[in-house]
Amino acid sequence: MGRRPKWGRPVHGVLLLDKPAGITANDALQKAKRLFFANRAGHTGALDPLATGVLPICFGEATKFSQYLLDADKRYRSTFCFGMATDTGDADGQVVTSADASGLTEEKLRDAMDVFRGRIQQVPSMYSALKHKGQPLYKLARQGLEVEREARTVDIYSFELLGFTPGPQPRAEVEVHCSKGTYVRSLAEDLGRNLGVGAYVDQLHRSACGPFDEADAVTLDELTEERGEDRAESLDHHLLPVDSPASGLPKLTLPDDSGYYLRQGQPVMDLQVYRIGEEGDMVRLFLESGDFLGVGEITDDGRVAPRRLVSTP
Repeated sequence: MGRRPKWGRPVHGVLLLDKPAGITANDALQKAKRLFFANRAGHTGALDPLATGVLPICFGEATKFSQYLLDADKRYRSTFCFGMATDTGDADGQVVTSADASGLTEEKLRDAMDVFRGRIQQVPSMYSALKHKGQPLYKLARQGLEVEREARTVDIYSFELLGFTPGPQPRAEVEVHCSKGTYVRSLAEDLGRNLGVGAYVDQLHRSACGPFDEADAVTLDELTEERGEDRAESLDHHLLPVDSPASGLPKLTLPDDSGYYLRQGQPVMDLQVYRIGEEGDMVRLFLESGDFLGVGEITDDGRVAPRRLVSTP
């Protein structure tokens, strides 16, 4: 018997999806994958069901460079509610403590936010996708288990208060620009704990991921309506280039003969190398025709060695 044909078609590129609330990042990925009838896809950093916003989805060869987006800075807008804490740190959880937070003022809140700017230590929530002995923490948490988590260093580049509504359970609209690995729910919990009243995330929206901004994102509903009865290829114009996850890296254009040897796994010499970077730096590699080869690393002898290359037909 012959091998069963692989489902879907080869699709290569990045879809900038505006994830809706109420579904997981993986649910959104699978819906997009079906719409594009794509045989290979992966998302670039989980968003909880409560969260909305920028979720880059890499198709085909672009999945090889998704790590650059996983490692990228993120921007969020969020609503923090004070006076209660939940077991998940967000509105989807069960209330575990409550307090009268009517004494919280905008001035007190601004002062309390100061200590959460810059490089800080943060203990990840049990309701996160981090793994403990191979098991995601959130699965352990759902079993009523809690394990010790080490604090991690994260960078909060900016943490701004956009609006404040006083009352027994005040609400604050905030904007956060942070490094990879930052949990906004943990930021809310730690802030509420410092204020002595508790806090949780009521709404969370990712407005940017690395070089990608929400203004350029498309929703699943828009994709579904646009496709209609048409073939999946009708949506391909939404795809960004395969190299876009690594767009922050310098670009190096190589002649065809160098490209040939690079594809064989060999480092190649090029006079431009030290003009665009130093030893150990990563660069995007292109042929003079404009074809994207992949990502390489500058070596100590002025060459560039292949590190992650796209497959050629």
